[in-house]
This record gives sequence, C-alpha cells and structure tokens, in this order.
Amino acid sequence: MNQILTENTYTDSIAEIRNDWTREEISQIFNSPILDLIYRAATVHRQFNDPQEVQVCTLLSVKTGGCPEDCAYCPQAARYHTEVKAHKLLSVKEVLAKAEDALQGGSTRFCMGAAWREVRDNKDFDNVIEMVKGVAQMGLEVCCTLGMLTPHQASRLKEAGLYAYNHNLDTSEEFYDEIITTRSYGDRIETLENVRNAKISVCSGGIIGMGETMNDRIGMLHTLSTLPEHPESVPVNALVPVEGTPLEDQERVSVWEMVRMIATARIIMPKAMVRLSAGRVKMNMEEQALCFLAGANSIFAGDKLLTTPNPEYNVDKQMFQILNLKPRKAYKQAMPSC
Repeated sequence: MNQILTENTYTDSIAEIRNDWTREEISQIFNSPILDLIYRAATVHRQFNDPQEVQVCTLLSVKTGGCPEDCAYCPQAARYHTEVKAHKLLSVKEVLAKAEDALQGGSTRFCMGAAWREVRDNKDFDNVIEMVKGVAQMGLEVCCTLGMLTPHQASRLKEAGLYAYNHNLDTSEEFYDEIITTRSYGDRIETLENVRNAKISVCSGGIIGMGETMNDRIGMLHTLSTLPEHPESVPVNALVPVEGTPLEDQERVSVWEMVRMIATARIIMPKAMVRLSAGRVKMNMEEQALCFLAGANSIFAGDKLLTTPNPEYNVDKQMFQILNLKPRKAYKQAMPSC
C-alpha cells in the first residue's frame, strides 16, 4: 500500500507552469499507463480550469484552394488533385454573415482561414483587416490562420482587433521535412514569434496520424511547451486522409492516441486551451468524453472544418446536455502580457 501511494504522489501535487520541460520528462509522462495518465491530466485540468467548461469555436475558410505549398495532408494544395474547389477570398459581407450565424449557434471564437503560403500586403489583406474589425465588434474572439506573417502584418491585425493567430507546427522538427518542403520549421517558429511580439494570442498545435513516430509526437509537444510562453491554444488534430493527397492511405488514429496527446499537452501546458480539432467527426460521444476527461476544453463547431467534415451544431448541443458541459464565454482568458 505504501508503495502504491509513493508511485502516485504526483496526483496530490500542484502542477507548475514550466517552460523548461525536457524530452525525457515529457516522454515519461506520454508513455505512462493510460489510466494513470488520464487521472493525472484530469487532476491538473481541475487545478487550472473549470472541467465543465468547453469553448465552442467556428472555423471558416475565407479563401479556399490554390495554395502553392506541398503539405502532404492538405487537400487545398494546388499540386494535388482533390475534390476541393478553389474559390477566391469571400467578401467582407459574406464573412460577417457567417460570423453572425456562428454567434447564434453558440460559438464564442471565430477563426478565418485562407489558403495562402504567406500574407501579402494587398487588397485581399486589407479586406481581411475589415473582416477582423467586423467580427471583433460582434464580441467574438476573432482568430485568423493566413500563413506566414511579418511583424508589420501582425501589428496591423492586432490593431484591427485580432485576438488569436493560428499557425500550427504540424509535427516534430525531425519529421517535418517528410510532410512539408516548401517552408521550414524555422519559418513557423518565426511567425509564432512575430505573433507573440505583437501581443496576439498564439494558437499552435499539430496533427497526428501522418506516419510519424511516438517520439515525433513527443518532440512536437516539447517544442510547444518550451516556447517563451505556452500557446494560449493547442489544437490536437487527427489526420483526415483525403483522396488525392500523399497521405490518402493513412489509417485513422485510435481514440487512445488522441487521449494520450491531449492528456500530455494538458499536464505540460496546464493553462492552455487544448482543442479537440480535426478528426472529431469520426468520434462517438463516449470517445469525445474521454478527451474532455483528459483535459480537452475546446471544440470546433459547424459542419465544416475548413474543407473537412465536422459534427453539426445540434449534435454538439445534445452532447453538451448529456455530458453537462457549458460553453466558455468569449475573452475569459486575459490577453498575453508580452
């Protein structure tokens, strides 16, 4: 009995916010017995968050397809032959109407994604600035994912009212070149730095199920958890294989793999919003409940996640009722201090 108590004393300790995690420490957490891992993550989650509170976000593709990048998972890459139909940037009016629909559907964060390699200082970016202003005025947390950003562009977005910027690492630095060759890992880190310096909330996570090893998953978590500040938001995506992309034949990851990622992220980044993102449409309610227990506290709502299927609003509302979950209010977390 004494031995059991000794082995599980971590469950009684107060988690700390640390940016000096080692790969070895993260590996030990990641590879711990799954039920112990879930229990530890749930304990940490309750120290820093309301476990019944889940943020509902909506992600809209404001410019689809035609991207010059070669991300192996992405149906929007121009070089791949997929069923995604390219369309130019939506009008400001169209986007604000979608944002209003999201608000009425219960979302408190609205993210706009454009299939660009990088932001260019042109009329399209001016229109995105107007979209950001309009969505912010609705009281929604407004987020963008537009590719690489310069410091000046980040400042413009901040002045317009941007709350968060998404720029995923996707995977570990070691595996990165197997997935993307048209931009470097350093480019991604630099964009995150530009966003952070502009005092915009950083949203950054990755995708599992692309053929990476467990050590690659640990490596990505290590990079995220040792940034100067933990990302305010960490999306955990399960690959949704799309016909026509190089990863079209990848097998679906199990719920236990998602739970292990979510739980580890929760333990090493206790205050982050851990987002149960792509791949959720393939999960039943019980599997999603496991993810919430392990520390996930955000989902994307609506029938599309950029170009991939997502559960409908009504299905999520029913799940919230059954699991006694409540939507998190907008702007609850303070803006970054630096």
